[in-house]
Amino acid sequence: MTATAPELPTAPRFFHRLRVYATDIKISHSIFALPFALLATFVGAGGMPAWGILGLILLCMVTARTLAMSANRLLDARLDAANPRTLGRAIPSGQLSRSFVLGGILLCAGLFILATAGFWFWYDNPWPLVFSLPVLAFISAYPLLKRFTQLCHYYLGASLALAPICAWVAVTASIAPEPLLMAGAVLLWTAGFDIIYACQDYAVDLRSGLYSVPARLGIARALWISRLTHVFCAALLIALGLVSPLLAGLYFVGVGIAIALLLIEHSLVHPNDLSRVGLAFFTINGIISAVLGVLGIIDVFIR
Repeated sequence: MTATAPELPTAPRFFHRLRVYATDIKISHSIFALPFALLATFVGAGGMPAWGILGLILLCMVTARTLAMSANRLLDARLDAANPRTLGRAIPSGQLSRSFVLGGILLCAGLFILATAGFWFWYDNPWPLVFSLPVLAFISAYPLLKRFTQLCHYYLGASLALAPICAWVAVTASIAPEPLLMAGAVLLWTAGFDIIYACQDYAVDLRSGLYSVPARLGIARALWISRLTHVFCAALLIALGLVSPLLAGLYFVGVGIAIALLLIEHSLVHPNDLSRVGLAFFTINGIISAVLGVLGIIDVFIR
């Protein structure tokens, strides 16, 4: 007679699923967009924003990013199951049910909308609430794009680029050149490194008929498109420093470091050697966003 492992009680089982959920949606990858949202917040406020505004922006960032990644896992579950690299993700491996992930999406959507309503209730700014549903719809649709267009990488970039724009609107109830330049830089930066990341799935995407740039144009051409995309990203980062009166010496030091790191990133990846894509994707890009965010915010205070 085969012994079976005892089933966990309800509460421990639920917290175990939460841990699996947090790991699966890669909470640590919040480092990509969060520093830019905070930089836009401090530049828009011209210094330290109200603590309440800062708290609401952080809540919006966490819930929006969690919702977007959960939607990605839910919509891509079938594709993940057919890809050896992603087969171990929570839904295809059976660690989480679709209903559990859908529950996370609905909870985050509710918290995000409540947070945007807080800007209207406490700070007389209705625009975050007005745009809350369109923003959630936009950032949730990314997984669908690779089914019919090579622009999917740039759509993902646009999703992250909403972070500085939304933060600026939340602080100022207006729009200006600074958040638009920042958003453009984030869009191109994200698209560039997502093209590199997609090179890992070249064979799978080709077999599945997906429209990633590597699958459609080949890995070598995709890497050149990524490099060109990052050249334009660097140009927009420089333009942002020239346009904003609050960004000066330290910010440009950050831009110089970011450009150097992008050069290192591209030197790590070659058409016949993708073994260091993980280092290029997460470590280097996490440092880029953190350096630009921290040095830019310090510049705001010392100006």
